[in-house]
Amino acid sequence: MKIALVHDRLTDMGGAERVFQAIAEIFVDASLYASLVDHDQLYEYFKDKSIKTSFLQKFPKFLRKNHRNFFPLYPFAFESFDFSGFDVVLTSTVFGGKGIITGANTKHICYCHTSTRYFWEYQRDYTINFGKIKNTIYSILCHYMRMWDYLAAQRVDYFIVNSRVVQERVKKIYRRESTVIYPPVRCSQLLPSETDGDYYLAVSRLVEYKRIDLAVKACNELKKKLIVIGKGQEAKNLKKLAGETVQFMENASDYDVKKCISECRALLFPGEEDFGIVPVEAMSCGRPVIAFGKGGALDTVVDGETGILFGEQTVESLKGAIEKFEGMKFDKQKIRKHALKFDESVFKEKIREFVEAMCVK
Repeated sequence: MKIALVHDRLTDMGGAERVFQAIAEIFVDASLYASLVDHDQLYEYFKDKSIKTSFLQKFPKFLRKNHRNFFPLYPFAFESFDFSGFDVVLTSTVFGGKGIITGANTKHICYCHTSTRYFWEYQRDYTINFGKIKNTIYSILCHYMRMWDYLAAQRVDYFIVNSRVVQERVKKIYRRESTVIYPPVRCSQLLPSETDGDYYLAVSRLVEYKRIDLAVKACNELKKKLIVIGKGQEAKNLKKLAGETVQFMENASDYDVKKCISECRALLFPGEEDFGIVPVEAMSCGRPVIAFGKGGALDTVVDGETGILFGEQTVESLKGAIEKFEGMKFDKQKIRKHALKFDESVFKEKIREFVEAMCVK
């Protein structure tokens, strides 16, 4: 069986790229494709791999650095690939990858990390800082890109999604059914510690929608120690909000991150994510998670057993959850056992089984 694996772009390494790497580790003989590749940013695994790219790769490097400005060109980039010699193409995508063109004898399986939210429900959030002219241009482009995005989704034979909230989104926007297979988490690298720290923890890119400001304000008011690990454009604003009990670690090593996660009282997760890898990493260490009860947290956090879900994205709601947490006891081993359901080995087994099953249909 000849397989091709496609990812939207390999320019910023994050959770979606970890998923793509895990898929590539399953199908080691597969051909790899991406619209763009930044070889300076690649995970080590991909550095010696042959990755076929689109015409976008021929743009000057200084233009490729602003790859988000290429979004009107992504449909042409993905439609330019030739998959006529493959039995299966598995795409890993939030936008363009699902729009590849395959023949009648080639199965197209799409692992959809999310619908293209900046064309659909989050368009206004995405353009909030745009000027009037830029906003008008983007709105016009979005009208056409939404049509292409919907039609692209109809080219997929089978959808896999990473959480129930994305499953609902794919059904509503694309009118397609899907199967949930949770993303891979390297639980074997994150183990419980016998050391119990006296601090709460937030690990995140410091951008507005992650709502780390809620964690900072709640810990300020409750006089609780909080360590914030991460970088981003919101760092300056968050530091202005922070009181004396809040500490920032912007350049933490992998060792520091793992140590902080394994020893924290609990992870604070006030944002809404499609899935959310960090809560599962914390639970792998036997640490409870205090999370906003929406999005992927509903799939990963068991309220009262592996953490606490709070109902409103407000400081008062988070404060209430922290105060409730401090009157409860949690079992580290029970929390870790739950996290193992999301282990990388489980993901790989389910993906392999899904591809094999679909290919005999």
